[in-house]
Amino acid sequence: MGKVMEINEPENNVSSHDVFMAKAEVLREVDLQGENAEEDKMIGEGYYRLAKIYYDKADLINAEDYFLKALDKTIYPRDSFAMFKCYGFLIRVYSEMLMEDEAEKYIIEAEKLVELFQKDSGSLNSHFFYNAGMVKTYKGEFNSALENFTLSYQKAQKENEPELIAKGLYAMANACFNLEKYTDALSYLMQLDELLQILTKGYLKGSMHMLLGNIYKEQEKYAEAEKSYEYAIEHLQVKNCWNLLGYILLGKGRVAKRKGEYNQALMLFKIASSTANCNFKRLAEQIEEQVEDVNDSSVDLYLDRHNRIIHEKSLGTIDFKHRFVLLEILFLLARNPGSAFNKEDLAKSIWKDEYNPLIHDKLIYTSISRLRKLIEPKGSTRKYILRGKDGYTFNPRVNARFHKEETSFTKKVIGNVEINAPV
Repeated sequence: MGKVMEINEPENNVSSHDVFMAKAEVLREVDLQGENAEEDKMIGEGYYRLAKIYYDKADLINAEDYFLKALDKTIYPRDSFAMFKCYGFLIRVYSEMLMEDEAEKYIIEAEKLVELFQKDSGSLNSHFFYNAGMVKTYKGEFNSALENFTLSYQKAQKENEPELIAKGLYAMANACFNLEKYTDALSYLMQLDELLQILTKGYLKGSMHMLLGNIYKEQEKYAEAEKSYEYAIEHLQVKNCWNLLGYILLGKGRVAKRKGEYNQALMLFKIASSTANCNFKRLAEQIEEQVEDVNDSSVDLYLDRHNRIIHEKSLGTIDFKHRFVLLEILFLLARNPGSAFNKEDLAKSIWKDEYNPLIHDKLIYTSISRLRKLIEPKGSTRKYILRGKDGYTFNPRVNARFHKEETSFTKKVIGNVEINAPV
């Protein structure tokens, strides 16, 4: 941090007074450098606090600027953890702004910092393992991330660091969510919820409820998901933190879509879009894909196989959860509009059996009749399922759209980290 300077004993032609003065000058220079280093540290801390304020207020441009300024004032090894925090926030900012090269640059720097700290440090504490877990997360290595977060959590308990215990519980839950271990994720979040009854961490509590909403959505527990998203909004309103609002509304819209409430989903997507400024490019991209999936007034029949829901233009949402055979018939015909399927085809495709008129004739007639009653608009001629001499056909003139599986929207996230994930 300061220069390492060597002062030798005086040579024969140098007086003791000269040596004394030289030593005094060096000491003044070292003191000045020490003062400058402390001043830089204080300025860096100020920049960091400003950056966090802008980050919470969803001003990513100013947040980026001040995180970079804070980073410029850090010195290794004194500020190693502050450096890592700045890297983490910058990775999240660049991920949201879809600046992949910049995000990758700081992922590499974060990985180098963890390796350097491991080499130089005599003992590895809970902070180290937490940061190591974050690096694994950035790289998409979620199993290794979970291992490091678990070590961090265990060490934080021994070191009696409640804030890091809380972050560790969230991080373990998030890693489990990425690994689709939803039961384990919920267990960690329940423990976190208990701890946050004592700790005052509004942002972490908001993030926790958002993650709970995402987990419940995947488990198709839609009432619980909606409640969790509402709690997330409440906690973030108290903290005046707005960088998560768009993502919470996006989650609520996805829940509404899965329930077949497409008008409600579109309204929520629209509100989510209006909350996001132009720098929230990743959020805007996800909203646009969701809207594109459901927003088309020309669609006559919207088929959601994942949730076993059909939305007919004039009839609204039709539940097929306990009508498996009818759903299979509809999807077989709708996937092949204009193609005729006779009784033999239906027996093989739907019932996986060779056609037997004594068994299948009445079965097919009854199933088609029930299906038509469910999806055909009342008081009109046959619109969807037509009968010809060659068999049953799905009308090629109607506009049918198939729900895109949720995974098709899950593109690679730069850094594999959400903007709400604690640093």
